[in-house]
Amino acid sequence: MSFAKRDTLRSIEKEVQKRWQEEKVFEADAPKEGETGEYFSHDNKYFVTFPYPYMNGRLHLGHTYSLSKVEFAVGYQRLKGKRCLFPFGLHCTGMPIKACADKLRCEMADFGYPPTFPPEDPEKKARGETTTYQWNIMKSLGLEDKEIKKFADPLYWLGYFPPRAISDLKSLGAKVDCRRSFITTSINPYYDSFVRWQFLTLKDRGKIMFGKRYTVFSPLDNQASMDHERASGEGVGPQEFTLIKMKALEPYPEKLKSLAGQSVFLVAATLRPETMYGQTNCWVRPDMKYVAFRVANGDVFVSTMRSALNMAYQEFTKEFGKVNPLFELTGQDLLGLALKAPLSVYDVIYTLPMLTIKDDKCTGVVTSVPSDSPDDYAALRDLQNKAPLRQKYGIKDEMVMPFKPIPIIEIPELGNLSAIAACDLMKVTSQNDRDKLEKAKELTYQKGFYEGKMLVGDYQGQKVQDAKPKVQKQLLDSGGAALYQEPEKTVISRSGDVCVVALCDQWYLDYGNESWKEQTRKVLKGLQTYSDEVRHNFEGTLDWLHEHSCSRSYGLGTLIPWDPQYVIESLSDSTIYMAYYSVAYFLQGGVLDGSVPGPLGIRPEQMTREVWDFVFFGGEVPKTDIPVSALRQLRHEFTYWYPVDLRVSGKDLIQNHLSYFLFNHQTIWPKPERGEKDPVTGLGCLWPVAVRANGHLLLNSEKMSKSTGNFLTMHEAVERFTADGTRLALADAGDTLEDANFVFSMADGGLLRLYTQLEWIKETIASKYTMRNDPPANYSYLDRMFESQINLTIKQTDQHFQNMMYREAMTTGFHMLQAYRDQYREIATAGDGMNWHLVKRFIEVAIFLSKKESIMHTRWPQCGEVDDLLIREAKYLTDVSHKMTERKGKNLQQGVLPEFGVIYVAKQYPKWQQTILKTLKELCREQEGELELPSNNELLEKFRTIEELKPFMKKIMPFVQSLKDGLADKGLEALDLTLRFDEQAAIERHLPYLVRSLELKELWVESVGSATDSKIQEECLPGRSYSIFSTTPYQTSYSVIMLVNPQKCLPYFTFQSPVYDGDDYSKVIDRVRRANQIPAKAKVKILRYIKDNRFIPISDDSTGVVEIGIRSKFSVDK
Repeated sequence: MSFAKRDTLRSIEKEVQKRWQEEKVFEADAPKEGETGEYFSHDNKYFVTFPYPYMNGRLHLGHTYSLSKVEFAVGYQRLKGKRCLFPFGLHCTGMPIKACADKLRCEMADFGYPPTFPPEDPEKKARGETTTYQWNIMKSLGLEDKEIKKFADPLYWLGYFPPRAISDLKSLGAKVDCRRSFITTSINPYYDSFVRWQFLTLKDRGKIMFGKRYTVFSPLDNQASMDHERASGEGVGPQEFTLIKMKALEPYPEKLKSLAGQSVFLVAATLRPETMYGQTNCWVRPDMKYVAFRVANGDVFVSTMRSALNMAYQEFTKEFGKVNPLFELTGQDLLGLALKAPLSVYDVIYTLPMLTIKDDKCTGVVTSVPSDSPDDYAALRDLQNKAPLRQKYGIKDEMVMPFKPIPIIEIPELGNLSAIAACDLMKVTSQNDRDKLEKAKELTYQKGFYEGKMLVGDYQGQKVQDAKPKVQKQLLDSGGAALYQEPEKTVISRSGDVCVVALCDQWYLDYGNESWKEQTRKVLKGLQTYSDEVRHNFEGTLDWLHEHSCSRSYGLGTLIPWDPQYVIESLSDSTIYMAYYSVAYFLQGGVLDGSVPGPLGIRPEQMTREVWDFVFFGGEVPKTDIPVSALRQLRHEFTYWYPVDLRVSGKDLIQNHLSYFLFNHQTIWPKPERGEKDPVTGLGCLWPVAVRANGHLLLNSEKMSKSTGNFLTMHEAVERFTADGTRLALADAGDTLEDANFVFSMADGGLLRLYTQLEWIKETIASKYTMRNDPPANYSYLDRMFESQINLTIKQTDQHFQNMMYREAMTTGFHMLQAYRDQYREIATAGDGMNWHLVKRFIEVAIFLSKKESIMHTRWPQCGEVDDLLIREAKYLTDVSHKMTERKGKNLQQGVLPEFGVIYVAKQYPKWQQTILKTLKELCREQEGELELPSNNELLEKFRTIEELKPFMKKIMPFVQSLKDGLADKGLEALDLTLRFDEQAAIERHLPYLVRSLELKELWVESVGSATDSKIQEECLPGRSYSIFSTTPYQTSYSVIMLVNPQKCLPYFTFQSPVYDGDDYSKVIDRVRRANQIPAKAKVKILRYIKDNRFIPISDDSTGVVEIGIRSKFSVDK
């Protein structure tokens, strides 16, 4: 397979990228002394950021997709004349690197060097349970064994992947100021100092607290596991349950006899403590494994081992995180056990079998309330109605039959036994009707919580939502229950273990503080989010967000300044580092780890808290041995570039990083608020200006995954598709919060389009002297049409870039612009050829061609006038050509090769349709920016009242629907009585093009009034021409004439040509051109004899001949 086209483009890219680096076009500093004017003003800067990627591997296509949004924005703003800064940091803080290094070390210890891993268990592999070894992950990155061994040292990662990330960015042609790049963690003393300053400031402002908090916790790592420290389960938090303690009554069954005389409890986790009045039994799954374990007060709990471990980390057991099972048992061993359930109206309930209990949620023990739980009702009914089922599990009748659902909550429309009503409504027949039961449960739980009223207990008459916390407190105070938490869903840490919820001491950021939330809502209020969905996600996050643990005892990072036994975790040292970008180069001079001082010669230890305060807050110059000029330079850089004008990220970061980003900016720079100015400095608000979120990236419609091999790094994408080919595919992948899709075929297609464009431009420039070169004042009708199309694409693409809708921008600025060029070329070829003056304009717009300087210094093309009528006519012409091609194709399918065609056009609608159009225009209303019509039923009722429409009732609604379809595309124009341009004249202007594209001998344009076919008269409407094709001419009156070319030194020809009655001069000329393949630039004229003695004239002898005028028409004597 040849890669010549790709290699050609890639070689050009490398040459240009090298030039960019040499010219330092992406390096930007705050204005120096003497650099004044609008270009250097603060209002003309554009500062963009992208969440620094984690350095446990090469940058991949997912990074590249989100990054491309920033990249496109910077490119656009540069073209619009902005001074742009796009810095790029490299994140190394937290668990992943340390965990990966530890895995490599363990794998070498367990399996040797290089490791020889055991073969996969076929049964586990069949179930999709495979073991992923870190060594193999490293090999998939193209690393050799001797290199992988070095990665057992976590610090080696910090020196290996960051430089390659910078190299990959340069290969993409990213507009990054790499001087400002840095790595995080204490390895970088400058960034370490910055993060210490940030945390001291947050603590002083009351945002960091210490205490016991429930948090998702990794037992293997022995510390909290936040979102970025998880292999799966990002966004999952602790969920609170009420742990109901159902006391076992003696005599105990065989398995529990060793506990005689001791308090034994089956514990069930519930979200509905208010329903405990209605307990009728307890459920266990017969084949599920349970454990009996002792808790701190000496009681014995029975639950699954998974939930027991959660309890151990929540101080239920004597030793934190330790469960010492007294013995294991199954659910079968517990069946028939008598229990005393708190609040139940029954003195004794029994343990019964339920087959649908899951072992990955709650305790495996379920308390049953059949009055309000459809699942419980269906299972209890099955046992009561099916004696064989009771016998199978050894359940006696007295354990089941006497227990009836107890009315405890009154719910409108569902009554006081809502589960029974819902099951009847959904036609549930057994506990195996899972889908129906799920719907019944949704109905009862939602209506019960929001509309239900208590019928029993101390809170009788109160709303359920009010009584719920009171009943819970009553249960807790009486010792009948305890608080219990576990992850909302399964969470797997980066170290590979299943996480629990732990109650542990920790430093945490108090994001749940309502006052701080309220202040942060001010930040959100003026934030540009580019979509309502993103804003709603932010609002929802601010509503539910709670405390966030910011301390870790394991991993890389900055030590908490006042408590150095802890490391600051990765989501907490990454909230305002955008401010550090402004001074990073001047402190560390582009050296990633800050091991060498930057151009100002400032040492890390000189960056005291007072110095950082001055840089970011201003005020008096601090006492320091740093020169005042250097301090003012740092301050100047920050105040010039801040605030962040745009931050782009994946949608998954809204619920954590991006929200923390807003919180921290609010508290570090609380004043001035949006729209305000600092009365002393005159500076404006420093809160972020805009956040743009996007969906995840699929690769060829499947999830990206290293384990499946469906994975691509940025480096691999650029080498395979070129930088620009990759960019085109990323732009085409999508712009919304929906998952985008990078498709290899699209990337390949984009690459080929680029190459074709390049070759066409080179060939066109080489042949420019064969074209017309008419100035704008002499543009032809077709020239003006193409000029308007070029201007339209500039205007539309400009708007798409402003809205950060890059797929649409690519559609208009790349695909549509080329389509307009192609249309112009095809039509011009059928006429007097292309105009170089206009073709050059197209090239300049298509590739931002500049004769004098790099594209990075050129400007967005000026948009001239857009003639709306010319645009409509061009679009109409495209539609007509497409429809006629389809219709001709149907003839070919029937074995007919038509050579002639006629196209009918209508100037106005039939009167009954005009009435409908007028009526619809009167009824049309604008709702939220969109045009809306009444429903079809309402319209039909309206039309029935109009007398003249009654004969056409069967035809009305199909016509109305066609108009509705056009309303979204054309607006009110779709309801016009006539077209806004002359349809017949438009077709006649471009007949030579249509004849050639349809490969016909002749094509006529006629008014629909001349048609004799009733179908044509009915279907031909304004803007909806009707075409027919045949093997014989539509115009039967014609004469065949002899034409000769008498010119010297040119190919001599003579041929016969028909001249049809009504032909105009242009038709005959086009016939001559087609028959003899005369190029567009060559001029053709027709001469006729005026003498009877006919002879072949000589070109420079005008004796006996006269030129036929261009406005002439031909008639044939009949």
